[in-house]
Amino acid sequence: MSVMHKVFANLYQDSVSLMQISAQISKLSGIEQASVVMGTETNLAQLRDAGLDDGCKAGPNDLIIAVRGEADACAEALEIAHQRLNSKPQDNDADGPRAPQLVSLEMAAEQQADINLALISVPGDYAAAEAIKALNLGMNVMLFSDNVSLAQEKQIKLLAQRKNRLVMGPDCGTAIINGLPLGFANVVKAGSIGIVGASGTGLQEVSCRIDQLGAGISQALGTGGHDLHEEIGGISMLHGLQALASDPATQVIVLISKPPARPVAERILERAQACGKPVVVNFLGAAPEEVSRTGVTAAATLADAAGLAVALANGQPAADSVTLIPHQDVEMLQQASACLPATRRAIRGVFAGGTFCYEGQLLCQQQGFIAASNTPVKGNAKLADIWRSQGHTLIDMGDDDFTRGRPHPMIDPTLRNQRIVAELNDAETAVVLFDLVLGYGAAAEPASELLTLLSQHQSQNGPLLIAHVCGTEADPQQRSRQVAALRQAGVLVAGCNAEAALWASQIAHIQAEKNGETA
Repeated sequence: MSVMHKVFANLYQDSVSLMQISAQISKLSGIEQASVVMGTETNLAQLRDAGLDDGCKAGPNDLIIAVRGEADACAEALEIAHQRLNSKPQDNDADGPRAPQLVSLEMAAEQQADINLALISVPGDYAAAEAIKALNLGMNVMLFSDNVSLAQEKQIKLLAQRKNRLVMGPDCGTAIINGLPLGFANVVKAGSIGIVGASGTGLQEVSCRIDQLGAGISQALGTGGHDLHEEIGGISMLHGLQALASDPATQVIVLISKPPARPVAERILERAQACGKPVVVNFLGAAPEEVSRTGVTAAATLADAAGLAVALANGQPAADSVTLIPHQDVEMLQQASACLPATRRAIRGVFAGGTFCYEGQLLCQQQGFIAASNTPVKGNAKLADIWRSQGHTLIDMGDDDFTRGRPHPMIDPTLRNQRIVAELNDAETAVVLFDLVLGYGAAAEPASELLTLLSQHQSQNGPLLIAHVCGTEADPQQRSRQVAALRQAGVLVAGCNAEAALWASQIAHIQAEKNGETA
């Protein structure tokens, strides 16, 4: 195996573009691993950890292509990445005057004075400074970048608070502003429901579910995962809540987060109660009695949050919670698991979405199944070896454990698909639970590569597969097409992440009964 690299001095591209190039060249025959990153100290360290450093010398403003594999394949990968990086967008008026290339926020503000939002996707070492520049220019900020310290995040958000501006992030991967999807977002119908979410995939799940129920989104605002920490105090969520309360197009508001620090939760719930509009709150794992109050409705799951919001927007009674499994579903799962040997007892979850893994753990736990994870919820165990499952195991493949030097599995699902196959080949596995996340930035055909692998590994008495597809009909990947492909391959497709986790738990109960046990 060879390791090769190429450095481009003073060349910058945003992280999503780099992950997409990494994904493209990673799929070349003969390539074992590939990474396209900026030459920051953090990225250089990650290249070393991934075995992709062959003496690479680069500065933070330089772009690095690093590959490992067969020598000819590495050379081809470097050339393809080089071509992608140097390709120019099609110019609709090649003979006409060209606008000057914008090289700074200041230049953008000078060229177009009404710009009021900056999307920042630079290495974390520089992200805070760029966010502060944007705020001082009067812009709101979507900070896609991660690796920003809590101290820097607090500094940025206190400045935004003084300037009455919104900061989405750091590590904000999803937003929909005035109908425009930003980051990993989906194509949803316009409507009267506004969302503020501290979770990217949680925000995607709720917005897609609202779309599937026939309603639409006014705005979907991300906050970043650390906003509700006690040190930050929920500054962005409180600002987003107030903005939606003042928005004439928004009739119902949804708030999504893992359980905040208690003082932060109380502050947010007090503001929600006083905002003058119905608010649905899903603090994942929080007791409903701690959340509900006049004007504020607690939702047990992400899907329930969407259902409650649509019911409120339509002036209709809420449907039953998705946590109540219909009798016909129980019968279907009993039939599906009839051929499973009693020795197959374990739930194995392999997720691209971190919030889906979190919610799945909570629901399995409520059904009596304590699981191991690389990102365990309270009461679950930390997985000793992230590459080897033990008993019931639910893995977040989008966590830093698995993405150092690799694209996120929503962009390139190769590593995640390999883990699914590994779980299928484990004699303990009763059911493999997984998600497919659609939308902008995600893999073009997320089901196809997985189904090719599954066709090579499924056996008559092998584990069941349960999937949840987060997306809409208007997404580039078209949700119904992905669902149909999965079902044709024998995968059980649930309507939402919570339902998928409950189905998996039901199968584990059935397997336990075969052994004369309870969960």
